[in-house]
Amino acid sequence: MTINPYLTFEGNCEEAFNFYKSVFGGEFPYVGKFKDMPSEHEIPASAKEKIMHISLPISKETTLMGSDTSEAFGVKLKQGNNFSISINVDNAEEAKTTFSKLAQDGTVTVPLEKTFWAPLFGMLIDKFGIQWMISYNDDK
Repeated sequence: MTINPYLTFEGNCEEAFNFYKSVFGGEFPYVGKFKDMPSEHEIPASAKEKIMHISLPISKETTLMGSDTSEAFGVKLKQGNNFSISINVDNAEEAKTTFSKLAQDGTVTVPLEKTFWAPLFGMLIDKFGIQWMISYNDDK
């Protein structure tokens, strides 16, 4: 299991991550924009050039990850709700168990299910108001 910080921005994610790159060095192994999503996802024109996902390894153990959001995606960004804890687990059962336990008395914001990038991904806010992202990627 790996745990990484996931930062959310309102249109300036790319600028922020270029800054973090200048601080920590390294390269982006992945930069995806909302326009790169499969066509079955409706994306407002104003969001197409925004960052859907970016990652920057900052040490052997830690990757800084992030994305842009907007009210068009149903989330109003404000200081304090602009980060999540991202957990990448080793298998599907661990994803289901971890998600279920964290969601107890909390709010599921994205159900744990298959996505175009991973066999299982989900998001929730636990009963203490902490935002979590659970991912299982079988690397196939």
